[in-house]
Amino acid sequence: MENLLEGLLSITWQQVVMILIGLLLIYLAIKKKYEPMLLLPMGFGAILANIPLSSAVGDGGFLTLLKEAGISTELFPILIFIAVGAMIDFSPLLKQPVMLFFGAAAQFGIFMAMFLAASTGAFDIKESASIGIIGAADGPTSIYAATRFAPNLLGPISVAAYSYMALVPMIQPPIIRALTTKKERQIRMDADYDAKVSKKVLILFPIVVTLIAGIIAPEGVGLVGALMFGNLIRESGVLERLSQAAQNELANLVTLVLGITIGSTMVASEFLKPTTLLILGIGLLAFVFDTAGGVLFAKLVNIFLKRKVNPMIGAAGISAFPMSARVVQKIAQEEDPTNFILMQAIGANVAGQIGSVIAGGVLLSLLG
Repeated sequence: MENLLEGLLSITWQQVVMILIGLLLIYLAIKKKYEPMLLLPMGFGAILANIPLSSAVGDGGFLTLLKEAGISTELFPILIFIAVGAMIDFSPLLKQPVMLFFGAAAQFGIFMAMFLAASTGAFDIKESASIGIIGAADGPTSIYAATRFAPNLLGPISVAAYSYMALVPMIQPPIIRALTTKKERQIRMDADYDAKVSKKVLILFPIVVTLIAGIIAPEGVGLVGALMFGNLIRESGVLERLSQAAQNELANLVTLVLGITIGSTMVASEFLKPTTLLILGIGLLAFVFDTAGGVLFAKLVNIFLKRKVNPMIGAAGISAFPMSARVVQKIAQEEDPTNFILMQAIGANVAGQIGSVIAGGVLLSLLG
């Protein structure tokens, strides 16, 4: 009888809080449909990890084994990038290469968040860099950097990165509206549908990006290489079955195990600390700075252009693909139902995907 009651007698209020947080994530996934593929496994993983005397974590626990095999080795983030690369069509970006600048401008939040984290005195420079990567709006890059530089902060960094990615539809709209006028949000843009991108260019693009980014930031080759390899599989035209497998089976399976494994890092003894709240706060500010940086850059560019760009495109420069592009298009149609800027938003969004990986690689190279 005592053995049956041992779990109940061992539970702490901290574990109860973490179980409630896990239930909240599951609620947001099911009821609000906020990235259910991520939040639902994360929430359930948090519950499993905080049940007293849980056999799912610790020596021999399957979640601990998944963490050691997939997170500590950086395998899961790499596999996710292969899947994401296979999903991405770089044609909208190649039709309008100027979108690369918006993808770069929207990485401002990474360095601002890094500066804020370092200025608190609670984190060293490598930990601050890992926290700053949250601003990439790129979960796998955040995990990759945290595993290298701040394994003790992997839980809160991962949760902040993925949670805020899921909440992009809530975070971005008020910032966009605060920084733009109704007239600016109604600006129409040339869709540039007449521009043609040859098959040769689509095949060469991932190879060239890998070479350039790899030479600039060798520590980031694992990330950008995996992303571009996935895209090369897609564009080669000779690996259609593998491309479909990467986009579907690989993406779904790795997202599932990655989500529940991240959730298992939300152990009460490690998660309920003042530094966790600080990381979550800085992470949110990083997303705000990213969005604001992209919008303000677009407004700055408009000063010198005769044909104005819709400044909301700058907000799509973050790496949350394709959520941010959808948010921008939704706001544009709320202002003018006939305004269609999704292609430009997608172009900026995939540029942000490249920009975040390169920014993460630069930090890894500088501090590694």
